[in-house]
Amino acid sequence: MVEPQLPRILLVDDDPDIARLVQYILKTNGLGPALQVTTGREALASLNGVDIVLLDQQLPDTSGLDVLDAIRSRPAPPAVVLVTAHGSESLAAAALRRGADDYLAKDAALGDLLPQILERVRRTRELRKALAAAEQDLVRAERLAAIGEMTVTLHHEINNPLMAAMAEVELLLSQPDTTAAQQHQSLAEVRLALQRIRDIVQRIGKLREARSKDYLRGVQMLDLDRAPAETPALSRGTAVIYIPDEDLARIVSLLLRAAGFHVERCATMGDLQGWSERVGVTIVLVAGGADTPGAHPLEGFVPAPDRSYLVVALVGGGGAAAASGAGADHVVQLPFDPGTFTAEILRRLSPAWPVDTPFPEVL
Repeated sequence: MVEPQLPRILLVDDDPDIARLVQYILKTNGLGPALQVTTGREALASLNGVDIVLLDQQLPDTSGLDVLDAIRSRPAPPAVVLVTAHGSESLAAAALRRGADDYLAKDAALGDLLPQILERVRRTRELRKALAAAEQDLVRAERLAAIGEMTVTLHHEINNPLMAAMAEVELLLSQPDTTAAQQHQSLAEVRLALQRIRDIVQRIGKLREARSKDYLRGVQMLDLDRAPAETPALSRGTAVIYIPDEDLARIVSLLLRAAGFHVERCATMGDLQGWSERVGVTIVLVAGGADTPGAHPLEGFVPAPDRSYLVVALVGGGGAAAASGAGADHVVQLPFDPGTFTAEILRRLSPAWPVDTPFPEVL
């Protein structure tokens, strides 16, 4: 079994006493020593190869929040934990809004909380990697399925006229003494077959939406004859989501759309609360602070008591009970399995669905 690689940590703090304490905590928990710098400028110059940044808010040359903004603007940035002795709820909220992965105060609980937070941040980074891999697998599977359907379509649609044209040509070549009338008839048949092939290629070139139909049992092909309006896409209503993390939001949106939901992503909790009251909303999905001490399990979202939508919470660590207590109908533990994610939601959305009934494939 491969042991998980220890995260590479950068400590940004100009207080020598705090720095020694943090280094001691890291070493005691098998995580140290960390690379240490004392200014924001040095921090930005030392990010290469770093997985987690422990960032003080009060720096000699700038603020931790400004350094956080600069870090988050870089491609594939490391995780950032803001650590400060001058903390407040407003500062913590600002740090999280601006992309910090967590927040920690320099107080008596530092020794206990720092290893827990680092482990949570490490798990979150691994989740993001898993989600990125799952997204690539999903896109690859969709592309392979599309290629397969196109191959079946071309074989089915073009093979018959192509074989007819080849038979007429073979007949002409094998019987050079045919009459002019027979040759004319054979060439007319060849022209007709080629025109059919031309028309099929043109229809494929004009496709703007790929719809499938059965070719043989278990084999699908593209439907070139049916207009889009005749076969409306599967619709399971609107899924309204609040997911601050971009990678997680992208893969969740992709999975929900593949299962037939129209997805609306909300930028603020106020937007989410408003959207949840609209007609046609069947799912409200929240990913937030159920695993963060002091945070609201559903990020402040209050489900309506007479709601017709399903409340889904994405939580990490031990936040499942708190999320359920706050009104979540279905809790998904992070990291989740993309292959069963929507199937589990559909089961909760439609309790009458038989347990042994297979769900649509999304991967």
